[in-house]
Amino acid sequence: MAGGSSRHDPDAPARLAGPSLQFLGAADTVTGSRYLVRSGDRRVLVDCGMFQGYKVLRARNRAPFPVAPSSVDAVVLTHAHLDHSGYLPALVRDGFRGPVYTTAGTADLCRIILPDSAHLLEEEARHAAAKKWSKHADPRPLYTVEDVSTALERLEPRRFHESTSISPAMQLEFVPAGHILGASGVRLTVDGRTVHFTGDLGRATDPLMLPPERMGAADVLVTESTYGDRKHDPEDPEIVLGDVIRRVATRGGVVLLPAFAVGRTETILLHLSRLAERHEIPELPIFVNSPMAVSVVDIYRRYPAEHRLDTDELGRVYSLPTLVRSVDESKLLNLRGGPMVVISASGMLTGGRILHHLVAYGSDPANAIVLTGFQAGGTRGAALLGGAGSLRIFGKDVPIRAEVVNLDSMSAHADADELLAWMRSAPQAPDSVYVTHGEPSAADTLRSRIIHELGWPARVPEHLETVPLA
Repeated sequence: MAGGSSRHDPDAPARLAGPSLQFLGAADTVTGSRYLVRSGDRRVLVDCGMFQGYKVLRARNRAPFPVAPSSVDAVVLTHAHLDHSGYLPALVRDGFRGPVYTTAGTADLCRIILPDSAHLLEEEARHAAAKKWSKHADPRPLYTVEDVSTALERLEPRRFHESTSISPAMQLEFVPAGHILGASGVRLTVDGRTVHFTGDLGRATDPLMLPPERMGAADVLVTESTYGDRKHDPEDPEIVLGDVIRRVATRGGVVLLPAFAVGRTETILLHLSRLAERHEIPELPIFVNSPMAVSVVDIYRRYPAEHRLDTDELGRVYSLPTLVRSVDESKLLNLRGGPMVVISASGMLTGGRILHHLVAYGSDPANAIVLTGFQAGGTRGAALLGGAGSLRIFGKDVPIRAEVVNLDSMSAHADADELLAWMRSAPQAPDSVYVTHGEPSAADTLRSRIIHELGWPARVPEHLETVPLA
């Protein structure tokens, strides 16, 4: 395994004889994906994500970037989720002027996700100022819609498997990773060494997305470990979802489904449409309350080769719900009452319109909150899973008496067994494996399994640590 790592030493990269990799994020947490690759005087940032969850992590979003943004030559995005792309507008605002390489699908999704993120950040800052629930006298967003507009001009889409020369010593290739539209693994060849970044790895059995491509030969592997210490529940999510909806509808309640607007919302709608087609749930109103999710349907039509839905099923999926677009329509949902189903972002209850629905419906035991994906530590979703009786929302403690259901079998992330199965597809063992993008327990458990079951050298890097790639 590559040795000579340097922890928390800002001058260490300059002293390394060859190319290096520095972990600027996702090294002690499941969010904030940021990896800085250096070769000679060239710097490439793989992913530019936001930190989410605990306050100490979210504070990193407001701290100065660990290196001068103007010193970064290029950014490469594995996919469009905010914990991988969401800091990009701030990086550009603060001086980054290079290209941002993505797949075409990721570029299209970024044009939806990043403006939506900025809008929510601005809206939250205005709400905090008006209602005086912020600790700051003049709360300001991390970035603005104008910052996003400038950042999007830097996108340079590439096809899967297209070779892109970043410099004479650095070549880039995107490989399909499943997970969501456009999601990719990133293969960087740096001074003759191949470094494979998994990004977020999808599942072979995902009902919506195609499976990730087999792992190719790599000298260094940087793998995610979101579910590195667990297996997904084998129970069919449609069965669980159907049971919840029938149960809550019988008591006249509201089913709240917090969901990431890209990927998870479509998967939920797919399951609901199949349940409705088989008459396994009662006829009741279903609302998708996320402007971003409403915009994504056209992108699914644009990239039929990346997902499993044909034109007919895609049409059925999106004809099922009422799509809520305006703020006024969203507010009316909070007065409507049940029975009904409301799907709204964000998936970990960190922001968005779902918070207003929680305030309206979370205190009634007739209702249910169904969590459909990973809940990072420090988020409201994680607090609910831990049995919290109240959530802090808009500066107030909101009692939660609604039924809470965890449906992690709907996850779009590979679990521990699936990650190892994907690694076993490699034609040869890498020299080094760095386990990132997971909570400490998940990352360390996967590290141990990689060592003992595959016989590969693996470890969990520290935040800001630098390792040689030579």
